[in-house]
Amino acid sequence: MSSVIRVAAALLIDPHQRTLLVRKRGTAAFMQPGGKIDAGETAQQALARELFEELGLRIDPAQAVPLGRFSAPAANEPGHEVQAELFEVLTAESVTPAAEIEEIRWVSADDTADVALAPLTGEQILPLYRARLNAPR
Repeated sequence: MSSVIRVAAALLIDPHQRTLLVRKRGTAAFMQPGGKIDAGETAQQALARELFEELGLRIDPAQAVPLGRFSAPAANEPGHEVQAELFEVLTAESVTPAAEIEEIRWVSADDTADVALAPLTGEQILPLYRARLNAPR
């Protein structure tokens, strides 16, 4: 049985309908911004803290729209499973990589072919993002 890593993750969407992917220092795979949920924190609080630490982005946790819980093999920790509470966050703010984030990339729904993706991002979150973009609003 693999260990479960609980995280809060953002499907961060800009005014051009692109989503932000991040790559941690020393790794190859891009994934959603976010991070581990600390003891005593709600997923929304963890998300707000992580987005500020990693990207300098301040959000109101109440503005994060819950999209569900998703699980996949962890990209950077073999033998572990990542379980993400995913939230949609709309932002027009600029972001800057900080802390352990080495690279950021805004991608459109059809522009991820040349990006190495974490399993959770590639198999579940980006398909959800594409479906949400195509859904009637």
